[in-house]
Amino acid sequence: MSLITATNLSKSYDPVDIFSGLSFAVPHGARMALVGPNGVGKTTLLRILVGEEEASGGKVSRAKNLRLGYLPQEAEFEMEGTIWDVCLDCSADLLARQVELERLEAEMSAPEKREQALVRYGALQQEFERRGGYTFQTRIKQVLTGLGFSSGDFHMPLEHLSGGQRTRAFLARLLLSDPDILLLDEPTNHLDIAAVEWLEGYLSQWDGAAMLVSHDRYFLDKVANGVLEMTPAGVETYRGNYSAYVAQRQERWERRHAVFDSEKEKLLKEVEYIKKNISGQNVSQAKGRLRRLTRVVQAIEQVGVEAVLSKSWLELSDAVTTTVSPFGVEEAKRRVRSLHLPDHRPPRLKLHLRADQRSGELVIRTRGLRIGYPDRLLFDTPDIELRRRECAALIGPNGAGKTTFIKTALGQVEPLSGEVLLGASLQIGYFAQAHEGLNPANTLVQEIQTVAPNMLLAEARHYLGRYLFSGDDVFKKVDVLSGGERGRLALAKLSLQETNLLLLDEPTNHLDIPSQEILQEVLDEYGGTILLVTHDRYLIDALATQIWEIDTDETKLTVFKGTYSQMKAERERLAALQAEEEAARRSNRSVAPTKRADQTAKEERRRVARLQELENKIAAMESELGEIGRKLENPPADTALVRKWGNQYTALQKEMNENLVEWERMQQ
Repeated sequence: MSLITATNLSKSYDPVDIFSGLSFAVPHGARMALVGPNGVGKTTLLRILVGEEEASGGKVSRAKNLRLGYLPQEAEFEMEGTIWDVCLDCSADLLARQVELERLEAEMSAPEKREQALVRYGALQQEFERRGGYTFQTRIKQVLTGLGFSSGDFHMPLEHLSGGQRTRAFLARLLLSDPDILLLDEPTNHLDIAAVEWLEGYLSQWDGAAMLVSHDRYFLDKVANGVLEMTPAGVETYRGNYSAYVAQRQERWERRHAVFDSEKEKLLKEVEYIKKNISGQNVSQAKGRLRRLTRVVQAIEQVGVEAVLSKSWLELSDAVTTTVSPFGVEEAKRRVRSLHLPDHRPPRLKLHLRADQRSGELVIRTRGLRIGYPDRLLFDTPDIELRRRECAALIGPNGAGKTTFIKTALGQVEPLSGEVLLGASLQIGYFAQAHEGLNPANTLVQEIQTVAPNMLLAEARHYLGRYLFSGDDVFKKVDVLSGGERGRLALAKLSLQETNLLLLDEPTNHLDIPSQEILQEVLDEYGGTILLVTHDRYLIDALATQIWEIDTDETKLTVFKGTYSQMKAERERLAALQAEEEAARRSNRSVAPTKRADQTAKEERRRVARLQELENKIAAMESELGEIGRKLENPPADTALVRKWGNQYTALQKEMNENLVEWERMQQ
């Protein structure tokens, strides 16, 4: 049985329909990405699935005793205490078992209680170990560290946390609670790249199911094994990750167009046959065909070609209403020609960026550059070059100085030392992360006219429509726009400028996935040079020819010539090589020329041999303890035998602990 099944779900707020006709299932082990344009109802659907909101129609079925974990975009705790306290609370049952084990250990020292305590202790200890009783505190540290908290943050009170920190702490608690299914709404918000990559690794090994809403396409590529695409017409299911979904979606669109065109052509030929024979010898056959064609055309108009081809007329009877009288021949011809394939794809930005004037070959060069402010160095920069038609991606954690670098290149911030040299014949287009170039007091039309003063009102309205602003939206003030709307307006202004160098600071922030895809296509076709600041690894991987990464620990910028995937592969190769060298150093495989080195090598071999011996002994003892523990779970009536097993268990446990202490000491 699936963990969650949705049947014909719909949701509306008064007269506004958000979605309708959603039917899908989430089976065990599924990690489903929920994608679709902004406003299609993804967050609303998650709230309905977890029971925080009621559907207007349809049904949600959940497996019995299903444990749900839900992360909203802005999480709020209904708890008090520190980050560590709320995470430790997930292991309250293990803590209670730990206290009980300690009590039983005390009882085992009393002869009159020893046998009964041993029996209870064996069963409880085995269950405690199976559920991670000896590792749960280590796991809490791993999860908190992975999500970007330092050890000094663990005991911060919740009320002192920022909104982003609270969401990360909520996510940590959610992961530690081990639900059957996770429903995560934009989980990568507030995470830097390192934390996102940790979460990708965690979720890719996740045993439970998950539904994920995210604008991070690279994240969905790494984690998802299925995609649910929401459109105004319903939901479609795809297999595989995000990239597989994009390929399958294109194949489906092309196949539907081919099927539709083929069926329409058949219907037009049918009309021609009817027209030729309606007054001839085959009049009865022509009239029969006209009646059938009338019914088919009306059905296609109401439910579409796919439904008509895939269902019987009995199945269609409830959804289709047909007239008793057939069309006239001319009416049939007109109705067939007017058939069109509904396009449920999201509205597309009609973005165009042109680089008409050629720049010089060398676009940006730095010499001895140090980026920062008078009271603080952000990072040192090697002497770097960006050439015509290249794309450099500048990456690093928040606050590292990425925007400061761009402003230094533009001459808006003075470098601490060194210089940025710009090439010849440059026309620079700048997309600012905070959209500082937009005047909050202007309307959208007025903003467009700041870069195109001769554009008439009708032209400006038509132009803004290409960026998904319709009707009276064009008369809104900039200060009431959402983040996504501001981003689209900034892109609309940018595309009116003649540029051959784009400086883009987080251009995909607040854009939904369809808009991100279009921006990526346009930038890929752009004939100029790009310096890109973004957390969007999918965009970086698609466009960047070199990566400029800021290392805040070393306060320096490093350059990698190649794509993001190539950089990651190179780092993994170097890490594996380093691990091999470290292992070789530890085992002292190399032959030292001196007696002292020979002695060290012998000692190291003895240490490695002893470690292996200890590991074998510990593994054998664990196995033997497990066997005795299983016997003690169902003890026989022979009390002497039970006492013997209990003594063996205690002695083995003591010896294993001693071996573990020695093993840890030798490892260090």
